Amino acid sequence: MHHLTSYFRRKIVPLGETYNTYINMKQTINERIQALRLILKSKSISAFIIPSTDPHLSEYVAPHWKIREWISGFTGSAGTVVILDDKAGLWTDSRYFLQAAQQLEGTDITLYKEMLPETPTITDFLCQNIKPGETIGIDGKMFSVEQVEQMRRKLEAENIHLEICGDLSGEIWKERPGMPNTPAFIYELKYAGKSCQEKIEAIRTKLKMQGTDGLFLSSLDEIAWTLNLRGSDVHCNPVVISYLLITQNNITYFISSEKITEEVGNYLKAQQINIQPYDEVENYLRKLNIKSLLLNPSKTNYAIYSAINPACNIIYGESPVTLLKAVRNEQEIAGIHAAMQRDGVALVRFLKWLEEVVPSGLETELTIDKKLHEYRAAQALYMGESFDTIAGYKEHGAIVHYSATLETDVTLLPKGFLLLDSGAQYLDGTTDITRTIALGELTEEEKIDYTLILKGHIALAMAKFPTGTRGAQLDILARMPIWQHKMNFLHGTGHGVGHFLSVHEGPQSIRMNENPVILQPGMVTSNEPGVYKAGSHGIRTENLTLVRKAGEGMFGDYLEFETITLCPICKKGIIKEMLTTEEVSWLNTYHQKVYEKLSPDLNEEEKKWLQEATAAI
Repeated sequence: MHHLTSYFRRKIVPLGETYNTYINMKQTINERIQALRLILKSKSISAFIIPSTDPHLSEYVAPHWKIREWISGFTGSAGTVVILDDKAGLWTDSRYFLQAAQQLEGTDITLYKEMLPETPTITDFLCQNIKPGETIGIDGKMFSVEQVEQMRRKLEAENIHLEICGDLSGEIWKERPGMPNTPAFIYELKYAGKSCQEKIEAIRTKLKMQGTDGLFLSSLDEIAWTLNLRGSDVHCNPVVISYLLITQNNITYFISSEKITEEVGNYLKAQQINIQPYDEVENYLRKLNIKSLLLNPSKTNYAIYSAINPACNIIYGESPVTLLKAVRNEQEIAGIHAAMQRDGVALVRFLKWLEEVVPSGLETELTIDKKLHEYRAAQALYMGESFDTIAGYKEHGAIVHYSATLETDVTLLPKGFLLLDSGAQYLDGTTDITRTIALGELTEEEKIDYTLILKGHIALAMAKFPTGTRGAQLDILARMPIWQHKMNFLHGTGHGVGHFLSVHEGPQSIRMNENPVILQPGMVTSNEPGVYKAGSHGIRTENLTLVRKAGEGMFGDYLEFETITLCPICKKGIIKEMLTTEEVSWLNTYHQKVYEKLSPDLNEEEKKWLQEATAAI
C-alpha cells in the first residue's frame, strides 16, 4: 500500500510562488472566463453554472474535476461560479468569505455571500439577469436530480430554458489533469467490523422492506463502506471513483479496469460482484431490466438519472447505506477509540514542542503544519491527513477555512491565538480536532471570546436528551453563550465523521438548519462552536463525540455524548469566573481522562508537560 501512503502525505507548497505569479494568475482567470464566453456565444447560451463538485456530487474532488477552482482561482472546497456575457459571480458560504474576497481580487468575478439577507440565490440572480426566452447551460453530471428539478421549475416560470449541455469548460482547459487511476485496496475485516456480504445482506433486507428491486449508489463513501474497499482517488479521502448497482440478485460495480489489482479482482469475484467499465454506466442503465430502482435525488447526478431505462420506476429516497454506515459497529467503535489515543499522543508531543519553539521566532504557519504531520506520521496505522491542516495565527484564525501559502505565511510570536484545525486518517478511524492555543499575552476581548466558546462547547458535550432528538434541537446549547453577546457563527456546530473515510459525512448533523435525522447510539459527531472577528482573531474548540445510551428516564430512553477526542484544551485563555461550577468540573474531569489515557505512551518529560496542561483549574 505504499502508493496510498505516499499519496496521502502532505503536499508542501512549491517554492517559486511569487507576487508576479499571483498577478499573472488573475490575468489568466479573466482570459479563461472570456474563452468560455466565446463558447457560450457560439451555442446561444446566456449563462453557464459551474459548481465545485464531481459526477458523484462529492464535497472534495480529484484535480480532474476542479473546474470551478481552475476558472475562478478560488481554492475553497465549496462555491459555485456563474458566468454571463457581461458579468460573473461566485457564491460561497461564511467559511470562505474572507478567503474568497482575497482570491477573487483583480478578477472579473464578484463575490456573493450565501445566507446573508442581501444575497440573491443563484436562481434568483439568473431570473433577474437573463431575459425570457434565453438559455442557461449546465453540465448534467455536476448537478443532482434535485438541483436540476428545482432550478428548472423556477426558471421555466420566467420562460428561461435550462439546457443540459455537458462540460463546456473542458473544451478550454488544455492542461487538465487526467482521471484518477490509482488502484483500490481491500479494507480488512478487523477494521471494518462487518464483511461486505453482511452489509449487502442488510441493504437487501432494507430494499425488500421498502418493496424496491434495486439501489443505485453514486456517493463514494457509501460505495467504499459497502464493499469494504478503499483507495486514494481524492486528496485526504480514501475513496475509489466508481458507481454501484445493487439488486436482489446481482451487484454491478462500475470502475476503471486500472483500479482493479489481481487481489481486488479475486475479492470482488468471491463476493459475486460483476465488474463493468466506469464509462459504461449510462449505457448499462439504459438497458436496465428491473421494475423499480431507488436512488437519492440529492446524491445522484442528472445525467445518470436521465440515462435510466424509462420502463424502470425510479423511487426517490435516502439510501439505506447512509444510516447503516453512520451507526458504528463495536469493532469500529473500538477502532476510533484506539485511533484517538494515538492521535492524542502525537498532538501532545506537538503541543509541547510548539510551546518550546514559539519564543524563538523561527516557526511559521507552514513549518508547524509540517511538524504536526511528522508527529502523526510516526503513529501506527497512519495513512495521511483527513483534510489539509488549518493553521491560522491571529487574524488568519478569523478565516474559517484558511490555508497558509508562501504568500500568506506568517511567523508565530509569543502573543495572541493560533487556531489549529487538523485531522488524520488511520486504518482504524478518522480524526478531526481544533484547538485554539494561546501563544502568549492575550487581550481581554480574546479571553472573553475564548471562554464563551468553551462554555458553548461544554454545554453541548454535557447534554442528555431523549431518544428521537435531532441535532437542530441541540444546536442552541453551543450558541447560547455567544448569542448573549450578540455574536454568532454561520457554520454548523457538528458534522458526522466517517470511519477511515470522509471527514464530513452525514446523515446526522448539529446545526441551525433543520435535519430530520435523529441522533442514534454509535453515531460520531463533531462539537465545534467558534467565533471569528475579521482582522483580529478566530476561536474554535472542537472534539469528536460518540452518541451513547444514558439510561432510562421519563417517557423513555435517554442519550448523551461521550467525548472521544483526547487532547488538552488550552487553559491560558480561560476566565474561570465566567465558568459555572459544573463547567469547571466537566473540564477538569475531561483533562483527568486525557492524562490517564495518554500518559502511559509518553516519556517522563512529555508526561510532566501533560500533567501541567491537564491540571485542574
